[in-house]
Amino acid sequence: MQQSTITVDVLLDPDKVPAQITWNASASTAEEAQKAKAMMLAFWDGAEKTALRIDLWTKEMMVDEMADFFYQTFLTMADTYQRATRNDELVADIRNFARDFYKKFQEQQMKEQQPG
Repeated sequence: MQQSTITVDVLLDPDKVPAQITWNASASTAEEAQKAKAMMLAFWDGAEKTALRIDLWTKEMMVDEMADFFYQTFLTMADTYQRATRNDELVADIRNFARDFYKKFQEQQMKEQQPG
């Protein structure tokens, strides 16, 4: 079996807020660590039947970027759930939720930008 190691480095400011996130994988073709403004990492603890998560974002992460990140993450979750379960009905629900989420975000942004 082949082993790959994924490394995540988080540079914290004096208040322990993430200032920079970089990551790399030993099996990657990228020579340098990749920068990220946000990350979500989840593990399933089968013994405890709980999800363990690490959610981090830097000060530079804008609200519109966070909405894009969540929208794309929801769609990725739908794809993963499809491959794992073949449950088309629930996959469609996740995708519909993602579209509704993003549409509502865009509508809120439009309202906030209107003079008023």
